[in-house]
Amino acid sequence: MTNLLDHMSINPRICHGGQPCVKGTRIMVWLVVQYLAHGDSVDHVPAAYPSLTREVGAD
Repeated sequence: MTNLLDHMSINPRICHGGQPCVKGTRIMVWLVVQYLAHGDSVDHVPAAYPSLTREVGAD
């Protein structure tokens, strides 16, 4: 199983005072969570943010 924290970074110099971001981007984690919480599909998130890819971890 993939550790989700391996895909996040916190750096005040990169993203809005140190908010958690998707590693390698300036996309805040809460934005991705908000999409999912409002019923958007997992496939919709990369469509909204093309710099993201969908990675499937091994169980």
